[in-house]
Amino acid sequence: MVQNKEKAATEIAEAMTNGAAEPKAAKAPNKQETKASDFRKERKFVIEGFDIAQVEAVVKSHPALFTSPFPPRHINNIYFDTREFRNYRDNVAGSTNREKFRIRWYGEQYGQLKKPVLEIKIKRGLAGTKKYAPLKPIALKRGFSIDDIRTWLEESNLSPEYQEAIKYLIPTLHNRYRRKYFLSADKRFRVTLDDQLSYVNVPKLPGFFIRQESEPGKVVMELKYDTVDDADASWLTDHFPFRLSKNSKYAIGVKKLDTWNQHEW
Repeated sequence: MVQNKEKAATEIAEAMTNGAAEPKAAKAPNKQETKASDFRKERKFVIEGFDIAQVEAVVKSHPALFTSPFPPRHINNIYFDTREFRNYRDNVAGSTNREKFRIRWYGEQYGQLKKPVLEIKIKRGLAGTKKYAPLKPIALKRGFSIDDIRTWLEESNLSPEYQEAIKYLIPTLHNRYRRKYFLSADKRFRVTLDDQLSYVNVPKLPGFFIRQESEPGKVVMELKYDTVDDADASWLTDHFPFRLSKNSKYAIGVKKLDTWNQHEW
């Protein structure tokens, strides 16, 4: 089940109903109305003072009997935002209806990327869903620029719906982390553990200053499940000795790199 959902990264999921938007605001493509069953919920825990092995031991000792369905892997993202950093501001303000645009791939951070996708993460209230569009394989070099990403997107022949969705967006942040996966015995709940988090700015042109920040000693745990299982999720969280927290890797990266002030358009 978990593996099938991850493999779906090469397909475009069903679209969902768009909400009201300000002029020129990026909106996710909307071909069909998404069913309620396409949405899932997440509960996050930001853990410091424990190493990844200790957190993994807690997960494996949980009465839901979590096991690891497949090996860990590294996740790489390039996030997009408006020139005014609207997505960042909406996140900081706690907006319950927002959309996050990013390019995602697995494995090596640079070099030949075989199956990159443009991913749109949609949040409506406390639930969310994702949509995907495959991108052209590319040899990504360290120190890539905004212009490099724009060219990549143009050469990927995205559908008109996706082209319109990213029309007013700019690459603003690149991040990377390792993710470990766990699945409950009844296969209704997923837990992911993220560590080795690092953040890199995306310069306007090649050769511009590259800055990198990291978060050593930090583990982000996420509990993920379908909305119909929300009642049982509370029982699961009660058996974790960690406190529920709000965490956005994108917002943290922008703040750490002072990306807002570095972009002068």
